[in-house]
Amino acid sequence: MHDASPPTTATEPEPLGGGLKQRHLTMLGLGGVIGAGLFVGSGAGIAVAGPGIVVSYLIAGALAMCVMRMLGEMSAAMPASGSFSVHAERALGRWAGFSVGWLYWFLLVVVLAVEATGAAQIAHGWAPGVPQWAWVLIFMLVFTAANLAAVKNFGEFEFWFAALKVFAIVAFLVLGLLAVFGILPAASSSSGEPVGLTNLTGQGGFLPSGWEGVTSGVLAVVFAFGGLEVVTIAAAESDDPVRSVARAVRSAVYRILFFYVGSMLVIVTVLPWTAQKAGVSPYVTVLDSIGVPSAGTIMNIVVFVALLSALNANLYGSSRMVFSLAERGEAPKALLKVSGGGVPRRAVLASVAFGFVSVVLNLKWPDSVFLYMLNSVGAVLLFVWALIAVSQLRLRRRIEREAPERLVLRMWAFPYLTWAALAAMAAVLGLMLTDDTARPQLLWSAGATGLVLAVAGLREWREVRGNRA
Repeated sequence: MHDASPPTTATEPEPLGGGLKQRHLTMLGLGGVIGAGLFVGSGAGIAVAGPGIVVSYLIAGALAMCVMRMLGEMSAAMPASGSFSVHAERALGRWAGFSVGWLYWFLLVVVLAVEATGAAQIAHGWAPGVPQWAWVLIFMLVFTAANLAAVKNFGEFEFWFAALKVFAIVAFLVLGLLAVFGILPAASSSSGEPVGLTNLTGQGGFLPSGWEGVTSGVLAVVFAFGGLEVVTIAAAESDDPVRSVARAVRSAVYRILFFYVGSMLVIVTVLPWTAQKAGVSPYVTVLDSIGVPSAGTIMNIVVFVALLSALNANLYGSSRMVFSLAERGEAPKALLKVSGGGVPRRAVLASVAFGFVSVVLNLKWPDSVFLYMLNSVGAVLLFVWALIAVSQLRLRRRIEREAPERLVLRMWAFPYLTWAALAAMAAVLGLMLTDDTARPQLLWSAGATGLVLAVAGLREWREVRGNRA
């Protein structure tokens, strides 16, 4: 396949309107990966790894930090609304930009349906008189309207959503530490003595399932870090893309790891890991043990906000990705229509239209058609991360030769840490292949990726053939 990409360091002004402030990007970077996967899904990781889930999160978080740093390096040097899709095209050729762009768009619009349905289930529990499908419709209409308006509306929604999630985690960490030091009571300490660190070594030790449990924990939690990519997409619509993305990445990387690992450490310290209940958020279990009133209701509100936040961010990210594809001739040109305020409204409507289709499939056939769609994007995030790493390996050398002044943010220990991250991704994919639960997701995702790659290859072949003719 030939490389039809533009010069590596070429930059063109984005036709999209600005409006995102530094505070928007900073909170988007912090809140983008704090979702239901952490508040609810972390229980599955604790079940397989015990206290060793802290190590699992350290490993998965370190991988996510590396990806964020690589992506930040390229986005600060070459801001673009298509972010890593544009980087892949410049590094590897049009086939790579086409493939990663469409795969990521499909991932976002399918996950968007999951988030809309999850939020609707919670809202339906609060107001049973309103059917679940009506809640889905309300959420989709509200966030479609917000995304059709000025981009600052998206920024404001995400700022306050992320602020609430960050506040919830900080409050949880404070309450948990007070319980550990005996200032607040904990159910596991009936004697009234401080909990201390006894729960980290009891119930089978720190690694009750050994290192096999830790690796299974990595598999259970690594996908919770998905979503960090949106901040680099949004940076193109900020007032100062280069400085904004560099600052957002620097501030987000360590804090994200602190929130995730810190939360898990508190959870397995306050209570024995065996005290966690299937289907119940470990955060709720800990807050109940401390005696926080209405802990379940509080966490339901936080999860509800997290789902709506992710829905909003994914609608934004998918619309900008398909707009970028249209800019490069990889999607219909009709999607390039931009409003007077710089909003790609047709791209927003195209993304939300498929989102509505996904929601209908989720509501009508959650265990058949929609399950296949969900499985087909299960491992796509890792494929996207791998292409980000490969793109960074190639572009870093070119930028150093052509425009070294643009490297305002650099990947740590290049190229060794980039190669280590790629090896870690390959290891996770290997784990998925050997895991009976994860294997179907990997195979379906590999099939979807192979199909997109085949389409990309066919387009390249036809273009080469046309040029020769």
